[in-house]
Amino acid sequence: MTVAGILTPLEDLLRNILNGLHSVGLPWAWSIVGLTLIVRMLLVPLTVKQIHSMQNMQAHAPQMKEIQRKYKGDRQKLNEELMKFYKENNINPASSCLPLVAQIPIFIGLFYTLRSFAKNPPPGDLSWLHFVPSVADKASAHWSGWVLIVIYVASQLASTYFMSGTMQQSQRVLMMILPFAFIPFIIHFPTGLVLYWMTTNLWTVGQGLITRRLIPKVAPPTTPKRSSRTPAKESKAETPVAEPAPKPSGPPRRVKRKKKKARR
Repeated sequence: MTVAGILTPLEDLLRNILNGLHSVGLPWAWSIVGLTLIVRMLLVPLTVKQIHSMQNMQAHAPQMKEIQRKYKGDRQKLNEELMKFYKENNINPASSCLPLVAQIPIFIGLFYTLRSFAKNPPPGDLSWLHFVPSVADKASAHWSGWVLIVIYVASQLASTYFMSGTMQQSQRVLMMILPFAFIPFIIHFPTGLVLYWMTTNLWTVGQGLITRRLIPKVAPPTTPKRSSRTPAKESKAETPVAEPAPKPSGPPRRVKRKKKKARR
């Protein structure tokens, strides 16, 4: 297969890491957990960039919504204005997807590695304290696999909650539904792969709790200060009021009217 051929070096690397972790006394399942932690630690720089990008987008959310409202009838103009807005404010929407994109090859490579484990089991026990019969078996083959699936769904919902702060309500609802929609496919995955993804989600949840406390939020942009060229707004107090005319001093002046002569 083409994908398997391209990912063969990555598959060999993952197998060597798992063998190395297992050689120090870890069961295979704990070796997968250790592999997950190594991967997530290597992705910390991308994760920090992702968090700052999401906070930046959240701080500029009111302006972005205003642009969407203004150009909702013109899709092309809307995209042009949003790209211009991103460039002016140094916003990279793709940064929020970098950790997930970087894990896709590892996820596929681990899938082929575990499938190779099922065909040619390495020396040593593949079980995990008799809780998981084998990390290479399908998740639906044992009740313990279903327990991992339940934990996976719960952790996926929690990680979505922390990482979807800038999403629209419809997108957030969709992300909440996807873990349940994936269950018919996940039950056919190797148990070790479900364990890897579950550990990744738990890492994301812990990461979300920590970053909310340690990393300061990006303050929303303030209104621009009024410069000397900006005309001052006229207020009611500054509006000139016409002064009343001065009243004449002294007694009022009497005007004598001439009497009209009677006609003969």
